[in-house]
Amino acid sequence: MVKLRSQRFGSKKSPFYRIVATDSRNPRDGRFIEVVGTYNPLTNPATVNFDVEKVQKWLAVGAKPTDTVKSFLKQQGLLAADKKESK
Repeated sequence: MVKLRSQRFGSKKSPFYRIVATDSRNPRDGRFIEVVGTYNPLTNPATVNFDVEKVQKWLAVGAKPTDTVKSFLKQQGLLAADKKESK
């Protein structure tokens, strides 16, 4: 399954993250399919940038965002608020 998740870059104590589309079986910092955005927690306030077209393309084909990436997408208005789904 394809996931949208963060990939850590930067040196010790100065993290920088890329938001990538990757196979869920790959390691966190391993191989990825495409970079769809960035997250920099060191700026005040933290900055999140997305390539909107790429994010919408991956969500349309069924990619699942991780919880952290899902919260970023909601903040940017790229993902509608979830309703509780019945099982």
